[in-house]
Amino acid sequence: MRFRKRQRLVLIGLALILLGGATALTLTALEDKIAFFVSPTEIVGGDVAADRTFRVGGLVVDGSIERQGDGSVAFRLTDTAHEIRVHYKGLLPDLFRDGQGIVAQGTLETTGAVPLFRASEILAKHDENYMPREVADALKEAGYWQHNEAAGEAAGEAADEAPANGVSQ
Repeated sequence: MRFRKRQRLVLIGLALILLGGATALTLTALEDKIAFFVSPTEIVGGDVAADRTFRVGGLVVDGSIERQGDGSVAFRLTDTAHEIRVHYKGLLPDLFRDGQGIVAQGTLETTGAVPLFRASEILAKHDENYMPREVADALKEAGYWQHNEAAGEAAGEAADEAPANGVSQ
């Protein structure tokens, strides 16, 4: 009986070692693929390492979009508290425009007074009711986002106009 207990403990120990090794290998492989979300305020504050890939979200500053001759686009992105410069080479989403909420993925270059974000991907919201949660949270912190109040007032007005019996005429 002692031999069976010992054998069982050895098997459990080996299984735990293998599981730990597999977890370590998976996390190491995914380390470069994980992209964290930050706001322009965090970038300006120096809270982000320049050599990491991450996502930044905010609003495209009105009048800041500059189309370059090589097909790239430069613009400024804000969370209403701070601005960063963004440079992107590629096809932009159809909904990309001034004042649009976007999320850009790429790396940071800390040259100049305003940080430059080299985007490898640009995502724009797909309808007027959608905003990535991280972007909405950053805009709420800055006191700029009032989407819920406007939606609540519109829903309240619609409820006031609806007939009591639920049948429209």
